[in-house]
Amino acid sequence: MSDATTISQQLGAAVHQNGVMNSTGVLERLFSHLFHGLVYPQIWEDPVVDMAALNLAPDEDLFCIASGGCNAMSYLTARPASVTAVDLSPAHVALLRLKAAAAQHLPDQAAFFEFFGQADRQDNVEAYDRYLAPHLDAQTRAYWEGRVLGRRRIAMFARGFYRYGALGRFIGVVHMIARLGGVNFTPLLKAQSLAAQRQFFDSQIAPLFEARAVKFLARRRAALFGLGIPPAQFDKLARDGGGDILPVLRERTRKLICDFPIAENYFAWQAFGRRYGGAGTALPPYLEPAQFDTVAHHAHCISVQNRPMTEVLTRRASGSLDCYVLLDAQDWMTDAQLNALWEQITRTARPGARVIYRTGGAPDILPGRVETSLLNRWRYDQAGSEAGFARDRSAIYGGFHLRRHEG
Repeated sequence: MSDATTISQQLGAAVHQNGVMNSTGVLERLFSHLFHGLVYPQIWEDPVVDMAALNLAPDEDLFCIASGGCNAMSYLTARPASVTAVDLSPAHVALLRLKAAAAQHLPDQAAFFEFFGQADRQDNVEAYDRYLAPHLDAQTRAYWEGRVLGRRRIAMFARGFYRYGALGRFIGVVHMIARLGGVNFTPLLKAQSLAAQRQFFDSQIAPLFEARAVKFLARRRAALFGLGIPPAQFDKLARDGGGDILPVLRERTRKLICDFPIAENYFAWQAFGRRYGGAGTALPPYLEPAQFDTVAHHAHCISVQNRPMTEVLTRRASGSLDCYVLLDAQDWMTDAQLNALWEQITRTARPGARVIYRTGGAPDILPGRVETSLLNRWRYDQAGSEAGFARDRSAIYGGFHLRRHEG
């Protein structure tokens, strides 16, 4: 069986909950097809919140989903013993392996920042050929040197990497709609206070949600594929809005714009500026200049696998992990998949282990779905969950959840 066939089957198992003759089933298959390519050039969860909620300590062992790789790389600033990252997208695996190699083999912090902080310089392609390609495994090298429309994929880092992938294209469409609505994001990016940011939202953004075209697009499930929202998660989001997703999207956009200083929120910079704010400001932790030496020193601790979470965990020794970061993957899962996952999480957890996860809707999705005898071994940290949700600058999720292993 080919690798491509295996990946298709794994993606299908993760996303397909309806038959192919069902309209939702067709959308699920379109969504899973996206994950054969690049979806997230940047992950959309806040690693600062993650590390605080987990109280991630030096020499601990962490398990996470790779996605765009920003979080796995940022966790290195806490000096863990190991980071095991998994993902069903070959593109995400190749991206994180590239980042880990770059931290170890690019000549200095400036070159590393130019590659991933600016991601739009021809020098990056030359740096790849000179410093990185010789240190990559054959599969990763084949991905970045494969050609799309006549150019090697690595050329994305000379042309504005964060404009690529499903998320990059989605943000591009948002900017097009904003321009048609007469919105210029420059004043927002220059705002000096939360009051100015709120005024911008009220005067410029809120009216867009009343536009007929925006209402029509937002209510189409396929329109949000670029945010990595499959049909099942779309429905959970809509439930938070009384069956209508539009007020949910409006509130989360308001939080992104209004609740955090723009100078400190790199998610807002990517959404509205299509770039990072600059060296030392509005950056994910792994790109902060002061963290480069720590990230470079610990980059060898990252292991990246193109396999499902539960399969990777079954191969781990019992009692071998301290922390788990599940992103929002459980929103996609059936009850059987959730129980299989939590059986392995519980088996591999050390005493005092912590698990964090996000949900598209506000409620915790595990009670009533994961066996009570299994879930009771994990205490739900209400205060930690609420604090994590309030502080998450990405503002895209309805819930942040923290559970602690009770043995």
